Amino acid sequence: MEWLREPGFFGTHATVGADLSQLMATLFTVLFVAGWLQARKHNTNAHHWLMLSGMASMASFFVAYYLFRQLGVLAFEGKEGFGGSQELYDRVFVPVLTLHIMLVIIGLIMAIYLIVLGFRVQTFIGAKRQLRRGPKQVSWRSVAKLWSVVGGLIGTYVLYLYLVDRLSVRRLSVWLAFMAIFTTVLLLEMAIQRIWPDGAQRHRALGRLTMVIYCVLFATGSFTYAMLYIFYPGKIG
Repeated sequence: MEWLREPGFFGTHATVGADLSQLMATLFTVLFVAGWLQARKHNTNAHHWLMLSGMASMASFFVAYYLFRQLGVLAFEGKEGFGGSQELYDRVFVPVLTLHIMLVIIGLIMAIYLIVLGFRVQTFIGAKRQLRRGPKQVSWRSVAKLWSVVGGLIGTYVLYLYLVDRLSVRRLSVWLAFMAIFTTVLLLEMAIQRIWPDGAQRHRALGRLTMVIYCVLFATGSFTYAMLYIFYPGKIG
Protein backbone atom coordinates (compact mmCIF):
# COMPACT_ATOMS: atom_id res chain seq x y z
CA MET A 1 0.00 0.00 0.00
CA GLU A 2 2.83 2.44 0.79
CA TRP A 3 4.50 1.64 -2.54
CA LEU A 4 1.27 2.46 -4.40
CA ARG A 5 1.30 5.96 -2.86
CA GLU A 6 4.80 6.79 -4.11
CA PRO A 7 5.29 9.08 -7.16
CA GLY A 8 4.30 7.35 -10.39
CA PHE A 9 6.35 6.35 -13.40
CA PHE A 10 4.62 8.43 -16.13
CA GLY A 11 6.13 11.72 -14.94
CA THR A 12 2.80 13.31 -13.91
CA HIS A 13 1.49 14.17 -10.44
CA ALA A 14 0.04 10.66 -10.16
CA THR A 15 1.00 7.95 -7.68
CA VAL A 16 2.27 4.50 -8.62
CA GLY A 17 -1.25 3.16 -8.02
CA ALA A 18 -2.78 5.70 -10.40
CA ASP A 19 -0.20 5.07 -13.11
CA LEU A 20 -0.51 1.31 -12.68
CA SER A 21 -4.29 1.39 -13.09
CA GLN A 22 -3.97 3.63 -16.17
CA LEU A 23 -1.41 1.23 -17.63
CA MET A 24 -3.69 -1.75 -16.97
CA ALA A 25 -6.66 0.08 -18.52
CA THR A 26 -4.60 0.74 -21.66
CA LEU A 27 -3.45 -2.88 -21.76
CA PHE A 28 -6.88 -4.48 -21.47
CA THR A 29 -8.37 -2.04 -23.99
CA VAL A 30 -5.66 -2.86 -26.54
CA LEU A 31 -6.10 -6.61 -25.93
CA PHE A 32 -9.89 -6.43 -26.32
CA VAL A 33 -9.69 -4.34 -29.50
CA ALA A 34 -7.06 -6.68 -30.93
CA GLY A 35 -9.21 -9.68 -30.01
CA TRP A 36 -12.27 -8.14 -31.66
CA LEU A 37 -10.28 -7.46 -34.83
CA GLN A 38 -9.09 -11.07 -34.87
CA ALA A 39 -12.71 -12.23 -34.59
CA ARG A 40 -13.64 -10.11 -37.61
CA LYS A 41 -10.83 -11.82 -39.51
CA HIS A 42 -12.15 -15.22 -38.33
CA ASN A 43 -8.91 -15.91 -36.44
CA THR A 44 -10.93 -17.48 -33.65
CA ASN A 45 -8.08 -19.05 -31.67
CA ALA A 46 -6.24 -15.72 -31.49
CA HIS A 47 -9.53 -14.04 -30.55
CA HIS A 48 -10.04 -16.55 -27.73
CA TRP A 49 -6.65 -16.04 -26.11
CA LEU A 50 -6.59 -12.26 -26.56
CA MET A 51 -10.00 -11.95 -24.89
CA LEU A 52 -8.94 -14.15 -21.98
CA SER A 53 -5.79 -12.06 -21.55
CA GLY A 54 -7.87 -8.88 -21.71
CA MET A 55 -10.21 -10.24 -19.05
CA ALA A 56 -7.29 -11.00 -16.73
CA SER A 57 -5.93 -7.48 -17.27
CA MET A 58 -9.34 -5.92 -16.65
CA ALA A 59 -9.74 -7.86 -13.40
CA SER A 60 -6.30 -6.62 -12.30
CA PHE A 61 -7.32 -3.07 -13.24
CA PHE A 62 -10.49 -3.39 -11.18
CA VAL A 63 -8.57 -4.56 -8.12
CA ALA A 64 -5.85 -1.90 -8.45
CA TYR A 65 -8.27 0.95 -9.13
CA TYR A 66 -11.00 0.24 -6.61
CA LEU A 67 -9.66 -1.97 -3.82
CA PHE A 68 -6.21 -0.36 -3.50
CA ARG A 69 -6.92 3.25 -4.45
CA GLN A 70 -10.68 3.35 -3.76
CA LEU A 71 -10.80 6.37 -6.05
CA GLY A 72 -14.36 5.51 -7.08
CA VAL A 73 -15.49 6.91 -3.74
CA LEU A 74 -14.07 10.29 -4.80
CA ALA A 75 -17.27 10.87 -6.78
CA PHE A 76 -19.25 10.70 -3.53
CA GLU A 77 -16.97 12.03 -0.79
CA GLY A 78 -15.93 15.53 -1.83
CA LYS A 79 -13.28 17.05 -4.09
CA GLU A 80 -10.17 15.93 -2.19
CA GLY A 81 -7.64 14.95 -4.85
CA PHE A 82 -9.02 17.38 -7.45
CA GLY A 83 -7.29 20.75 -7.64
CA GLY A 84 -9.77 22.52 -9.93
CA SER A 85 -12.71 24.72 -9.02
CA GLN A 86 -15.81 23.42 -7.27
CA GLU A 87 -17.93 24.25 -10.33
CA LEU A 88 -15.63 22.27 -12.64
CA TYR A 89 -15.62 19.42 -10.16
CA ASP A 90 -19.43 19.31 -9.85
CA ARG A 91 -20.35 19.87 -13.52
CA VAL A 92 -17.56 18.07 -15.36
CA PHE A 93 -15.36 15.84 -13.24
CA VAL A 94 -18.00 14.07 -11.13
CA PRO A 95 -20.35 13.27 -14.07
CA VAL A 96 -17.48 11.85 -16.14
CA LEU A 97 -16.08 9.90 -13.18
CA THR A 98 -19.53 8.54 -12.30
CA LEU A 99 -20.05 7.44 -15.92
CA HIS A 100 -16.61 5.83 -15.84
CA ILE A 101 -17.42 3.87 -12.67
CA MET A 102 -20.69 2.63 -14.15
CA LEU A 103 -18.96 1.56 -17.36
CA VAL A 104 -16.27 -0.31 -15.41
CA ILE A 105 -18.95 -2.31 -13.59
CA ILE A 106 -20.95 -2.97 -16.76
CA GLY A 107 -17.81 -3.75 -18.76
CA LEU A 108 -16.56 -6.22 -16.15
CA ILE A 109 -19.93 -7.98 -16.00
CA MET A 110 -20.22 -8.11 -19.80
CA ALA A 111 -16.66 -9.41 -20.16
CA ILE A 112 -17.33 -12.27 -17.74
CA TYR A 113 -20.67 -13.05 -19.38
CA LEU A 114 -19.29 -13.06 -22.93
CA ILE A 115 -16.35 -15.28 -21.99
CA VAL A 116 -18.66 -17.76 -20.23
CA LEU A 117 -21.09 -17.65 -23.18
CA GLY A 118 -18.19 -18.12 -25.60
CA PHE A 119 -17.11 -21.29 -23.78
CA ARG A 120 -20.69 -22.58 -23.73
CA VAL A 121 -21.30 -22.15 -27.46
CA GLN A 122 -17.86 -22.98 -28.81
CA THR A 123 -17.06 -26.11 -30.78
CA PHE A 124 -13.92 -27.33 -32.51
CA ILE A 125 -13.40 -28.04 -36.19
CA GLY A 126 -10.01 -29.66 -36.12
CA ALA A 127 -7.92 -27.40 -33.90
CA LYS A 128 -9.95 -24.26 -34.71
CA ARG A 129 -12.64 -22.86 -32.43
CA GLN A 130 -16.03 -22.01 -33.91
CA LEU A 131 -19.29 -20.71 -32.44
CA ARG A 132 -22.02 -23.34 -32.49
CA ARG A 133 -25.37 -22.00 -33.63
CA GLY A 134 -28.52 -22.86 -31.72
CA PRO A 135 -30.58 -21.78 -28.68
CA LYS A 136 -28.54 -21.17 -25.55
CA GLN A 137 -30.34 -19.51 -22.65
CA VAL A 138 -29.80 -19.01 -18.92
CA SER A 139 -32.56 -19.94 -16.49
CA TRP A 140 -33.95 -17.64 -13.82
CA ARG A 141 -32.70 -20.11 -11.21
CA SER A 142 -29.12 -19.70 -12.45
CA VAL A 143 -29.48 -15.91 -12.42
CA ALA A 144 -30.82 -16.01 -8.85
CA LYS A 145 -27.87 -18.17 -7.75
CA LEU A 146 -25.37 -15.80 -9.38
CA TRP A 147 -27.04 -12.76 -7.79
CA SER A 148 -26.98 -14.47 -4.40
CA VAL A 149 -23.27 -15.29 -4.66
CA VAL A 150 -22.28 -11.77 -5.75
CA GLY A 151 -24.61 -10.19 -3.20
CA GLY A 152 -23.20 -12.42 -0.47
CA LEU A 153 -19.61 -11.49 -1.32
CA ILE A 154 -20.39 -7.77 -1.40
CA GLY A 155 -22.44 -8.03 1.80
CA THR A 156 -19.53 -9.76 3.54
CA TYR A 157 -17.11 -7.05 2.39
CA VAL A 158 -19.46 -4.26 3.48
CA LEU A 159 -19.82 -5.94 6.89
CA TYR A 160 -16.04 -6.09 7.14
CA LEU A 161 -15.79 -2.35 6.39
CA TYR A 162 -18.44 -1.65 9.03
CA LEU A 163 -16.65 -3.71 11.67
CA VAL A 164 -13.30 -1.97 11.09
CA ASP A 165 -15.02 1.44 11.12
CA ARG A 166 -14.26 2.30 7.49
CA LEU A 167 -17.82 2.35 6.15
CA SER A 168 -19.35 5.76 5.53
CA VAL A 169 -22.82 6.33 4.12
CA ARG A 170 -21.33 7.59 0.87
CA ARG A 171 -19.01 4.60 0.56
CA LEU A 172 -21.98 2.33 1.15
CA SER A 173 -23.70 4.15 -1.72
CA VAL A 174 -20.95 2.99 -4.07
CA TRP A 175 -21.56 -0.67 -3.25
CA LEU A 176 -25.33 -0.30 -3.39
CA ALA A 177 -24.93 1.29 -6.83
CA PHE A 178 -22.76 -1.67 -7.85
CA MET A 179 -25.52 -4.13 -6.88
CA ALA A 180 -28.16 -2.01 -8.62
CA ILE A 181 -26.17 -1.96 -11.87
CA PHE A 182 -25.34 -5.66 -11.56
CA THR A 183 -29.04 -6.49 -11.08
CA THR A 184 -30.02 -4.30 -14.03
CA VAL A 185 -27.50 -6.00 -16.32
CA LEU A 186 -28.77 -9.44 -15.31
CA LEU A 187 -32.36 -8.43 -16.01
CA LEU A 188 -31.37 -6.94 -19.37
CA GLU A 189 -29.60 -10.18 -20.27
CA MET A 190 -32.76 -12.17 -19.58
CA ALA A 191 -34.59 -9.86 -21.99
CA ILE A 192 -31.78 -9.90 -24.57
CA GLN A 193 -31.63 -13.69 -24.72
CA ARG A 194 -35.26 -13.70 -25.77
CA ILE A 195 -34.39 -11.36 -28.65
CA TRP A 196 -31.30 -13.42 -29.61
CA PRO A 197 -31.98 -16.99 -28.45
CA ASP A 198 -29.17 -18.18 -30.68
CA GLY A 199 -26.06 -18.17 -28.47
CA ALA A 200 -23.60 -17.54 -31.31
CA GLN A 201 -25.60 -14.61 -32.66
CA ARG A 202 -25.96 -13.16 -29.16
CA HIS A 203 -22.22 -13.48 -28.51
CA ARG A 204 -21.41 -11.52 -31.68
CA ALA A 205 -24.06 -8.83 -31.12
CA LEU A 206 -23.21 -8.22 -27.46
CA GLY A 207 -19.51 -8.38 -28.30
CA ARG A 208 -19.86 -5.40 -30.65
CA LEU A 209 -21.79 -3.45 -28.00
CA THR A 210 -19.23 -4.28 -25.33
CA MET A 211 -16.39 -3.08 -27.56
CA VAL A 212 -18.06 0.34 -27.68
CA ILE A 213 -18.30 0.30 -23.87
CA TYR A 214 -14.58 -0.49 -23.58
CA CYS A 215 -13.60 2.35 -25.89
CA VAL A 216 -15.76 4.87 -24.00
CA LEU A 217 -14.44 3.43 -20.74
CA PHE A 218 -10.87 4.06 -21.81
CA ALA A 219 -11.72 7.60 -22.95
CA THR A 220 -13.45 8.53 -19.67
CA GLY A 221 -10.67 6.91 -17.61
CA SER A 222 -7.99 8.81 -19.50
CA PHE A 223 -9.99 12.01 -19.08
CA THR A 224 -10.24 11.63 -15.28
CA TYR A 225 -6.55 10.71 -15.09
CA ALA A 226 -5.60 13.86 -17.01
CA MET A 227 -7.88 16.06 -14.89
CA LEU A 228 -6.52 14.66 -11.62
CA TYR A 229 -2.82 14.35 -12.36
CA ILE A 230 -1.99 16.68 -15.25
CA PHE A 231 -4.33 19.67 -15.43
CA TYR A 232 -5.75 19.98 -11.87
CA PRO A 233 -3.58 17.95 -9.46
CA GLY A 234 -4.46 17.96 -5.78
CA LYS A 235 -3.89 15.69 -2.81
CA ILE A 236 -4.97 12.05 -2.58
CA GLY A 237 -5.50 10.50 0.84
